Amino acid sequence: MDKIRWGLVSTARINNQIIPAIRSSARGELTAVASRRKMRARRYARQKQIPMAFGSYEEMLVSPEVDAVYVSLPNHLHAEWTIRALRAGKHVLCEKPLALSVDEVDAIIAASKETGKCAMEALMYRHHPQTLMIEKWIEEGRIGALQSVRGVFNFVLDHPGDYRYQPEMGGGALWDIGIYPLSYAQWLMKEPAERVFGVQRMGKTGVDMVFQGELMFSRERFAQISCSFESPTHTSVEIMGTLGRILLIRPFVNMGQGEKIQLFNEYGSMTEYESAQADLYRYEVENLHAAILDGKAPLISLQDSWNHVHTIQGLLKSAQDNRVVSLG
Repeated sequence: MDKIRWGLVSTARINNQIIPAIRSSARGELTAVASRRKMRARRYARQKQIPMAFGSYEEMLVSPEVDAVYVSLPNHLHAEWTIRALRAGKHVLCEKPLALSVDEVDAIIAASKETGKCAMEALMYRHHPQTLMIEKWIEEGRIGALQSVRGVFNFVLDHPGDYRYQPEMGGGALWDIGIYPLSYAQWLMKEPAERVFGVQRMGKTGVDMVFQGELMFSRERFAQISCSFESPTHTSVEIMGTLGRILLIRPFVNMGQGEKIQLFNEYGSMTEYESAQADLYRYEVENLHAAILDGKAPLISLQDSWNHVHTIQGLLKSAQDNRVVSLG
């Protein structure tokens, strides 16, 4: 096998990002799309020039013309269809969050081991050169020893009927966008949080519309994360060390569009660097290709995803009980 043939599990809007990424990748081709309704799948396939259309997800999963699938369903369906795809012999790229409980992630890990197929959570920012450059700077000691991280992801959610308003579908700001600064902090710290404290403002439908979290790590290191469905679009990550700090204006989306990365030394003097130009979605797809075809470890491991979910569960429990939650 020298090409990975992809199928899309759903016709979700996020597909508009992954379709050109697959088509521009060196070792991928888009073969199929599946929807719960045959006519919708056919119409979508015509619009997007996709060769095959299936009227059910199950039908596509048994097709020998598909090697890997992209799962872009609502959050509460991620684990189910990732596991079903793995057991059908398909590799999986699943939108974040990979699952809504650590038990579900455990089941995905088991299915991946049993079948020998790869599964990876789609946190695209991790694959961008900007992110990898920040990791290199910290490893080189450009800001000294890492002390703390502050991350924000806000935007106004104004789509009546959107699944992100529904608690039973895994809605809420923390699951949807809070996972970005949370995963960034744990990646920088090279470990999951040990203790967490969270506060939230609940919306009318019973999901968190605003969430603030404190994450406590080993060696007295900390992270603060903030996310909101009710504030103007804003993303940032600030990384503090003993000898300086790094400020990222767009750490998660739209990277490489002329943004500046600010590096401050211990005296407060600042140097600006321009973010690299790159297609982070294509890099994400190609990372999974390397895992499938070359046997390389995915950049985002299933253990990383387990840690993401475990920490989010702890934060939600903390906000509900108004207490610090230990994750040990």
